Amino acid sequence: MITIRKAGERGHFDHGWLDTFHTFSFADYHDEAHMGYRSLRVINEDRVAPRREFGMHGHRDMEIITVMLSGELAHKDSMGNGSTIRPGEVQRMSAGTGVMHSERNPSATEPAHLLQIWILPDRRDHEPSYEQKRFPDAERRGKLRLVSSPDGAEGSVTIHQDSRVSTTLLQPGETVRHELASGRGAWVQVASGAVTLEGGAEGGGTATRGSRPVRLSTGDGAAIEQESGVTLTAITPAELLLFDLK
Repeated sequence: MITIRKAGERGHFDHGWLDTFHTFSFADYHDEAHMGYRSLRVINEDRVAPRREFGMHGHRDMEIITVMLSGELAHKDSMGNGSTIRPGEVQRMSAGTGVMHSERNPSATEPAHLLQIWILPDRRDHEPSYEQKRFPDAERRGKLRLVSSPDGAEGSVTIHQDSRVSTTLLQPGETVRHELASGRGAWVQVASGAVTLEGGAEGGGTATRGSRPVRLSTGDGAAIEQESGVTLTAITPAELLLFDLK
């Protein structure tokens, strides 16, 4: 079964310095029908204006993943970390018992465009920690590249949850397939471009009436349940994220 979350249905706020879309309920956007999906709690698509910032603020008991799409973001936190996040890089911050941080767009001319992702941890009160890694485009072209996992598999960043995040860059006509273990679900988020999404029936590889191919475009998301896997085929050049969730 595939349930689509269209880009235009997301919560949207333009604060001047920040133009943000919320796939799930967040801050002043509250929607009882979209409180998250399994352990995936937040997907925010943010554009931060030049030389503006998320000032120092706190979080706890959340796995926070930042995926840069364009521009740069300068990070500082109460653990003593300071870094700049660029496209192709993934930042992971485990808030645990509590952490303060700020994110600033250092450019004088270019907006910073990113996806901020929150995943619920497997328990409360982990020790706060930080990690940042680069995943070159060559590792993502035409294939799914694991970027976040509970065990740091394949050089991915490590989170405190049995959830796996992969990204891919596809050219028109290219296809990727991800198999789902029994009882697991998937979420697909289109960062840019357009694709068709098709699920396979639980226990088999053929499409069912509930999983016939659907088209997803920039900003669209989809939940995949009771399917043996997910097949994604690019219609236009596309950048995608795929979440494999317990």
